[in-house]
Amino acid sequence: MTAAPPLPQYHPGNTEATSSKVRAWTVTALLVVFMMVNFADKSVLGLAADEIRADLDLSATQFGLANSAFFLLFSVAAVVVGLAADRVSPKILLLAMAALWSVAQVPAAIGGGLAVLVASRVFLGAAEGPAFPVAQQATLAWFPNHRRNLPGALITLGITLGVIVSAPGLSWVIQHHGWRAALWVLVGVGMVWAITWAALGADGRHHTAKADVAAAPGEERVDLPYRRIFASRTWLGTTFAYFTSYWSVALMLVWLPSYLRNALGYSAHDAGTVVIAPWAIGAVVLLAQAGVTGRMMRRGAGSRRARGWVGGFLLAMGAVCCLALPMVDGSTAKTVLVALGFGVGGSYAAIAATTVAELAPPSRNGGALGVMNAVVTVAGLAAPAVVGALVDAHGTSGYQSAIALAGLLLAAGAAASFVLVDPDRDIARLAGVPSPRTRTGADS
Repeated sequence: MTAAPPLPQYHPGNTEATSSKVRAWTVTALLVVFMMVNFADKSVLGLAADEIRADLDLSATQFGLANSAFFLLFSVAAVVVGLAADRVSPKILLLAMAALWSVAQVPAAIGGGLAVLVASRVFLGAAEGPAFPVAQQATLAWFPNHRRNLPGALITLGITLGVIVSAPGLSWVIQHHGWRAALWVLVGVGMVWAITWAALGADGRHHTAKADVAAAPGEERVDLPYRRIFASRTWLGTTFAYFTSYWSVALMLVWLPSYLRNALGYSAHDAGTVVIAPWAIGAVVLLAQAGVTGRMMRRGAGSRRARGWVGGFLLAMGAVCCLALPMVDGSTAKTVLVALGFGVGGSYAAIAATTVAELAPPSRNGGALGVMNAVVTVAGLAAPAVVGALVDAHGTSGYQSAIALAGLLLAAGAAASFVLVDPDRDIARLAGVPSPRTRTGADS
């Protein structure tokens, strides 16, 4: 892969360089908030699951299908907009997404039954589908490859912070003012972010392949067909591993609050607090992973070990915790295992994004990330419906079966990450050279 051009050396008198660095981190901070709003939108129905089911007289299966509807056009939009992001300004795409997903929630906030709720979630899913890959692309475009671990992890951290910050507040709004009022809150927050982004957002200097190639003579990479990238073992392994991780994320978003209330006996208030635990664990894991990965790369480790093996270890740990759930008794022990299993197992996104961004040329980043996200988020379409069917068929024991299934998927994802993910090898194969390039530089 062409080495991305290094950012200028930041000397005290270098006003332009300092300004560029400040702008890079300002954009990163705004996109962390962008992902926070995105996942607050996703989590609100899970937080209000019992209230919505009672208000609209829904079975667990119907509620699961209503949540799955969110992902009906999610993947399609991720592909279309991801490919467009290689040609259209990410700033414009992100602004359009934020405005559209705010508007999408208005019909359900005003009123209506199941049909209106489903239609609103389908529209919302279409608007939010490309959010993560485009946000990652927009952020990573401000940094060369060896400096991308931290900003990539921070964007993913926005996912966990979105639930951590919003869950208590949205739960309070739901309990005191109803679930539709919570939707109005999210509409307002989304519009405020869109206005702020219009004023302060910007595209990074590493967005185009031309800039990337110009700074690294001798390492040029011609534009590759997408099909060659998608056929590489690294892309396939990363995508499958991320799919298994996202299955756990979907369960946390949709069914974890109900599991805490109905299977483990927590009150609505306590469940709204405890549901934060796996997201908080995930936040710590994300930052720790960024630090470990950066340290390994500074010491000369390739991405196979620094990203593939570290990610595989996280998925394996999540699998062990989920599969151990039937072996313990008591709500406290089960809560700890679920929090650890979902928190650690659901933390693969940053590794997936930085790995694929390294594998694909800059001019193919948007499409490579977008298609990966489209495949991965099929888990969001399937998981809520599967769990709803299990709960209707088996009662509260259906939740435990769902967690065991998540554990098995995480174990398979861990194996894929360990065995298949090796960007150095596949970059060399895509470039048609006999050996992987040597990577140098330090992570910030």
